[in-house]
Amino acid sequence: MSPNVLTSNQISFYGKHGYLHLKSVYDDAELQSMTDDLDWQIDEWAGTGPGWSGNWRQAYMSPDIEKRSKLTALHDLHRYSKAWCDAVTHPTLTGAIADLIGPNVELHHTTLHAKPPETGHPFPMHQDWPFYRHSNGSYIDCLVHLDDTSDQNGCIRFLDRSHRYGALQHVLQFQDGSPCTPHLPTEDWHLEDTDPVPAKRGDVVLFNIHTIHGSRINQTNEIRRLVRVGYRDPTNKQLGGQSMSRPGLMVWGRRPRLNGQVPYSTEV
Repeated sequence: MSPNVLTSNQISFYGKHGYLHLKSVYDDAELQSMTDDLDWQIDEWAGTGPGWSGNWRQAYMSPDIEKRSKLTALHDLHRYSKAWCDAVTHPTLTGAIADLIGPNVELHHTTLHAKPPETGHPFPMHQDWPFYRHSNGSYIDCLVHLDDTSDQNGCIRFLDRSHRYGALQHVLQFQDGSPCTPHLPTEDWHLEDTDPVPAKRGDVVLFNIHTIHGSRINQTNEIRRLVRVGYRDPTNKQLGGQSMSRPGLMVWGRRPRLNGQVPYSTEV
């Protein structure tokens, strides 16, 4: 079967490296609507806080920066804005996902990750798997860029071919047993070993749920806005985490009916 959007070289690159950079997915008019509505959501709905917890913070930031570091976040942007519903169902993006995981694609979630100026939150080395555990790798996360990114403002960085490791054990607790945000041990996994993938406004960088990644702090005087969108094969069973047991929109193809599966309830 011929690909919908991607070339054979792009499909091969993703399979080999565990990530792929798609350029100019959205046009100027689409980007303007997405940006206007994203800024509105940041003002109206999003929250800003210290971000991820864990002892990794001391390894990534000086004491002064660690105290001031912030992250602006919001889940499920497509539930607040038509522009973002259109963005996550865009045929160029969803067709590319279908080229990589099969003919049926389900939207799992959307999440805003905006790094405020100067002390915008870095991310430690991690996989996305522990945040929404699935039974296999037919799950792709996408970073929709509303701003140009570079290492200076915290672009995504990948450990090349690390998706082949499968799901890894993450640090889930402080030494006292209290929970922290999942991350890989800082003594074993180093951001310096990763490859930066800077992107332009309107680009999308996509990666496997098992690909190890992280990013540096935003050192510029401008906000860095991007939105993570998760897509999966609808038969890829979720084992736990974010959006567990919640059906998503089918954005490509159809939802196969599994043995014994009943239609979704109309009750909350």
